[in-house]
Amino acid sequence: MITERHAPDLPGRAVIAQRWNRAIFVHWRIDPAEVAPLLPPGTRPDVHDGSAWVGLVPFVLSEFRFLPLPPVPFVGSFTEINVRTYAVDDEGRRGVVFRTLEAEHLAPVLAAQALFGLPYRWARAGVRADGARIEYRSRRHGGRHPSTRVRATLGTETVDTPLSRFLTARWGFHERHLGRTIWAANAHEPWPLVTAELEALDDDLVADSGFPQLAGRTPDSVLAMPAGHPGFITRFTGAHAIA
Repeated sequence: MITERHAPDLPGRAVIAQRWNRAIFVHWRIDPAEVAPLLPPGTRPDVHDGSAWVGLVPFVLSEFRFLPLPPVPFVGSFTEINVRTYAVDDEGRRGVVFRTLEAEHLAPVLAAQALFGLPYRWARAGVRADGARIEYRSRRHGGRHPSTRVRATLGTETVDTPLSRFLTARWGFHERHLGRTIWAANAHEPWPLVTAELEALDDDLVADSGFPQLAGRTPDSVLAMPAGHPGFITRFTGAHAIA
Protein backbone atom coordinates (compact mmCIF):
# COMPACT_ATOMS: atom_id res chain seq x y z
CA MET A 1 0.00 0.00 0.00
CA ILE A 2 1.23 3.50 -0.79
CA THR A 3 1.77 5.54 2.37
CA GLU A 4 4.45 8.05 1.31
CA ARG A 5 3.06 11.41 0.18
CA HIS A 6 6.40 12.66 -1.13
CA ALA A 7 7.85 11.66 -4.48
CA PRO A 8 11.13 9.74 -4.53
CA ASP A 9 14.04 11.25 -6.42
CA LEU A 10 13.63 10.94 -10.15
CA PRO A 11 15.67 8.02 -11.55
CA GLY A 12 16.83 10.07 -14.53
CA ARG A 13 16.75 13.46 -16.20
CA ALA A 14 13.35 15.14 -16.45
CA VAL A 15 12.32 15.79 -20.05
CA ILE A 16 8.87 17.40 -19.67
CA ALA A 17 7.40 19.71 -17.05
CA GLN A 18 3.96 21.26 -16.59
CA ARG A 19 1.84 22.89 -13.90
CA TRP A 20 -1.20 21.01 -12.53
CA ASN A 21 -4.11 22.82 -10.89
CA ARG A 22 -7.84 22.59 -10.03
CA ALA A 23 -7.88 18.80 -10.02
CA ILE A 24 -10.97 16.78 -9.08
CA PHE A 25 -10.58 13.05 -8.37
CA VAL A 26 -13.74 11.01 -8.93
CA HIS A 27 -13.21 7.30 -8.23
CA TRP A 28 -15.10 4.01 -8.27
CA ARG A 29 -14.25 0.63 -6.76
CA ILE A 30 -14.11 -2.23 -9.25
CA ASP A 31 -13.27 -5.93 -9.22
CA PRO A 32 -9.57 -6.37 -10.04
CA ALA A 33 -10.49 -9.12 -12.49
CA GLU A 34 -12.33 -6.53 -14.60
CA VAL A 35 -9.27 -4.28 -14.75
CA ALA A 36 -6.57 -6.92 -15.37
CA PRO A 37 -7.26 -7.51 -19.10
CA LEU A 38 -6.89 -3.77 -19.80
CA LEU A 39 -3.41 -3.39 -18.27
CA PRO A 40 -0.07 -3.46 -20.10
CA PRO A 41 1.79 -6.81 -20.03
CA GLY A 42 4.09 -7.08 -17.05
CA THR A 43 1.70 -5.26 -14.73
CA ARG A 44 -1.22 -6.31 -12.55
CA PRO A 45 -4.04 -4.41 -10.82
CA ASP A 46 -2.99 -2.42 -7.78
CA VAL A 47 -5.63 -2.83 -5.09
CA HIS A 48 -6.78 -1.09 -1.94
CA ASP A 49 -9.15 -2.83 0.49
CA GLY A 50 -9.41 -5.68 -2.02
CA SER A 51 -10.63 -3.41 -4.85
CA ALA A 52 -9.09 -2.00 -7.97
CA TRP A 53 -10.04 1.62 -8.67
CA VAL A 54 -11.04 3.61 -11.75
CA GLY A 55 -10.75 7.39 -11.77
CA LEU A 56 -12.21 10.25 -13.78
CA VAL A 57 -9.79 13.13 -13.19
CA PRO A 58 -10.20 16.61 -14.73
CA PHE A 59 -7.65 19.35 -14.12
CA VAL A 60 -5.97 22.38 -15.68
CA LEU A 61 -2.51 22.24 -17.25
CA SER A 62 -0.25 25.21 -17.91
CA GLU A 63 3.42 26.09 -18.43
CA PHE A 64 3.95 23.01 -20.61
CA ARG A 65 7.61 22.74 -21.58
CA PHE A 66 10.27 20.43 -23.01
CA LEU A 67 13.11 20.72 -20.54
CA PRO A 68 15.35 22.68 -20.35
CA LEU A 69 13.45 24.98 -22.70
CA PRO A 70 10.92 27.62 -21.56
CA PRO A 71 7.17 26.96 -21.81
CA VAL A 72 5.92 26.21 -25.32
CA PRO A 73 4.48 29.47 -26.73
CA PHE A 74 0.78 29.89 -27.54
CA VAL A 75 -0.28 26.86 -25.47
CA GLY A 76 -1.16 28.69 -22.26
CA SER A 77 -3.56 26.96 -19.87
CA PHE A 78 -5.76 24.13 -21.06
CA THR A 79 -8.08 21.50 -19.68
CA GLU A 80 -7.28 17.79 -19.52
CA ILE A 81 -9.67 15.05 -18.40
CA ASN A 82 -8.35 11.53 -18.01
CA VAL A 83 -9.79 8.12 -17.20
CA ARG A 84 -7.28 6.00 -15.34
CA THR A 85 -6.70 2.96 -13.23
CA TYR A 86 -3.73 1.72 -11.23
CA ALA A 87 -1.14 -1.01 -11.72
CA VAL A 88 1.95 -2.42 -10.06
CA ASP A 89 4.80 -4.17 -11.85
CA ASP A 90 7.20 -6.93 -10.78
CA GLU A 91 9.65 -4.34 -9.40
CA GLY A 92 6.95 -2.95 -7.12
CA ARG A 93 6.51 0.32 -9.05
CA ARG A 94 2.96 1.53 -8.45
CA GLY A 95 1.69 3.77 -11.19
CA VAL A 96 -1.17 5.10 -13.24
CA VAL A 97 -2.48 3.39 -16.36
CA PHE A 98 -4.30 5.91 -18.53
CA ARG A 99 -7.24 4.61 -20.55
CA THR A 100 -7.86 7.95 -22.25
CA LEU A 101 -6.75 11.56 -21.85
CA GLU A 102 -8.91 14.31 -23.35
CA ALA A 103 -7.07 17.58 -24.06
CA GLU A 104 -7.95 20.72 -25.95
CA HIS A 105 -4.49 21.60 -27.38
CA LEU A 106 -2.91 19.54 -30.16
CA ALA A 107 0.77 20.26 -29.38
CA PRO A 108 0.89 18.48 -25.99
CA VAL A 109 -1.37 15.74 -27.38
CA LEU A 110 1.01 14.98 -30.24
CA ALA A 111 4.10 15.24 -28.02
CA ALA A 112 2.75 12.81 -25.41
CA GLN A 113 1.64 10.36 -28.09
CA ALA A 114 5.08 10.42 -29.74
CA LEU A 115 7.17 10.24 -26.54
CA PHE A 116 5.08 7.85 -24.46
CA GLY A 117 2.31 6.38 -26.63
CA LEU A 118 -0.27 7.84 -24.25
CA PRO A 119 -3.88 7.57 -25.47
CA TYR A 120 -4.52 11.29 -25.81
CA ARG A 121 -7.62 12.45 -27.66
CA TRP A 122 -8.19 15.91 -29.04
CA ALA A 123 -11.32 17.38 -27.49
CA ARG A 124 -13.16 20.61 -26.95
CA ALA A 125 -12.74 20.98 -23.21
CA GLY A 126 -13.06 23.71 -20.65
CA VAL A 127 -13.55 24.65 -17.02
CA ARG A 128 -15.62 27.23 -15.15
CA ALA A 129 -14.99 28.11 -11.52
CA ASP A 130 -17.05 30.27 -9.20
CA GLY A 131 -15.61 30.32 -5.71
CA ALA A 132 -15.82 26.79 -4.34
CA ARG A 133 -17.88 25.50 -7.27
CA ILE A 134 -16.10 24.12 -10.33
CA GLU A 135 -17.42 22.53 -13.51
CA TYR A 136 -15.58 20.72 -16.31
CA ARG A 137 -16.96 19.86 -19.75
CA SER A 138 -15.39 17.99 -22.64
CA ARG A 139 -16.51 16.64 -26.01
CA ARG A 140 -14.12 14.71 -28.24
CA HIS A 141 -13.53 15.71 -31.85
CA GLY A 142 -14.33 13.04 -34.45
CA GLY A 143 -15.81 9.59 -34.14
CA ARG A 144 -18.68 9.14 -31.70
CA HIS A 145 -17.84 12.32 -29.75
CA PRO A 146 -17.92 10.89 -26.19
CA SER A 147 -18.30 13.69 -23.67
CA THR A 148 -18.33 14.43 -19.98
CA ARG A 149 -19.62 17.05 -17.55
CA VAL A 150 -18.41 17.12 -13.95
CA ARG A 151 -19.59 19.71 -11.42
CA ALA A 152 -18.51 19.76 -7.78
CA THR A 153 -18.42 22.01 -4.75
CA LEU A 154 -15.08 21.97 -3.00
CA GLY A 155 -14.97 21.59 0.75
CA THR A 156 -12.43 22.90 3.23
CA GLU A 157 -11.73 19.72 5.23
CA THR A 158 -8.21 18.46 4.53
CA VAL A 159 -7.96 14.81 3.51
CA ASP A 160 -4.89 12.63 4.03
CA THR A 161 -5.82 8.96 4.39
CA PRO A 162 -4.42 5.63 3.15
CA LEU A 163 -7.05 5.70 0.37
CA SER A 164 -6.33 9.30 -0.71
CA ARG A 165 -2.63 8.48 -0.90
CA PHE A 166 -3.30 5.29 -2.83
CA LEU A 167 -5.34 7.21 -5.40
CA THR A 168 -3.08 10.24 -5.80
CA ALA A 169 0.49 9.51 -4.59
CA ARG A 170 1.46 7.99 -7.94
CA TRP A 171 5.03 8.59 -9.01
CA GLY A 172 4.89 7.31 -12.57
CA PHE A 173 2.80 5.60 -15.22
CA HIS A 174 2.79 2.35 -17.17
CA GLU A 175 1.92 2.29 -20.87
CA ARG A 176 2.16 0.02 -23.90
CA HIS A 177 4.28 1.74 -26.55
CA LEU A 178 5.93 0.38 -29.71
CA GLY A 179 5.27 -3.18 -28.62
CA ARG A 180 6.81 -2.80 -25.15
CA THR A 181 5.51 -1.97 -21.69
CA ILE A 182 7.16 1.23 -20.51
CA TRP A 183 7.51 3.08 -17.22
CA ALA A 184 8.01 6.83 -16.86
CA ALA A 185 8.56 8.44 -13.47
CA ASN A 186 7.27 11.78 -12.26
CA ALA A 187 7.78 14.01 -9.26
CA HIS A 188 5.79 16.85 -7.73
CA GLU A 189 4.68 18.26 -4.40
CA PRO A 190 2.27 16.14 -2.35
CA TRP A 191 -1.31 16.63 -3.51
CA PRO A 192 -3.20 19.10 -1.29
CA LEU A 193 -6.60 17.43 -1.03
CA VAL A 194 -9.97 18.40 0.42
CA THR A 195 -13.39 16.83 0.49
CA ALA A 196 -15.70 17.61 -2.41
CA GLU A 197 -19.41 17.15 -3.10
CA LEU A 198 -20.29 15.93 -6.58
CA GLU A 199 -23.29 17.93 -7.80
CA ALA A 200 -23.54 16.62 -11.37
CA LEU A 201 -21.93 13.89 -13.42
CA ASP A 202 -22.97 13.23 -17.01
CA ASP A 203 -20.21 11.07 -18.42
CA ASP A 204 -19.48 8.90 -21.46
CA LEU A 205 -15.72 8.68 -21.02
CA VAL A 206 -15.55 6.01 -18.32
CA ALA A 207 -17.74 3.62 -20.31
CA ASP A 208 -15.90 4.45 -23.54
CA SER A 209 -12.62 3.62 -21.78
CA GLY A 210 -13.65 0.04 -21.09
CA PHE A 211 -15.74 0.35 -17.92
CA PRO A 212 -19.42 0.37 -18.99
CA GLN A 213 -20.35 -1.32 -15.71
CA LEU A 214 -19.60 1.94 -13.88
CA ALA A 215 -21.98 4.08 -15.94
CA GLY A 216 -24.57 5.65 -13.67
CA ARG A 217 -23.02 4.24 -10.49
CA THR A 218 -22.41 6.62 -7.59
CA PRO A 219 -18.67 7.22 -7.12
CA ASP A 220 -17.00 5.78 -4.03
CA SER A 221 -14.60 8.69 -3.52
CA VAL A 222 -14.60 12.37 -4.54
CA LEU A 223 -11.59 14.54 -3.67
CA ALA A 224 -10.25 17.83 -5.01
CA MET A 225 -7.53 20.42 -4.76
CA PRO A 226 -8.54 23.35 -2.51
CA ALA A 227 -10.21 26.34 -4.14
CA GLY A 228 -7.67 29.02 -5.02
CA HIS A 229 -4.62 26.75 -4.81
CA PRO A 230 -1.92 27.92 -7.27
CA GLY A 231 -1.04 24.39 -8.38
CA PHE A 232 2.42 22.86 -8.68
CA ILE A 233 5.00 21.85 -11.25
CA THR A 234 5.23 18.19 -12.25
CA ARG A 235 8.33 16.79 -13.97
CA PHE A 236 8.50 13.57 -16.02
CA THR A 237 11.51 11.49 -16.99
CA GLY A 238 11.87 9.74 -20.29
CA ALA A 239 10.35 6.27 -20.47
CA HIS A 240 12.18 2.94 -20.38
CA ALA A 241 10.93 -0.54 -21.27
CA ILE A 242 10.14 -2.98 -18.49
CA ALA A 243 8.46 -5.81 -20.45
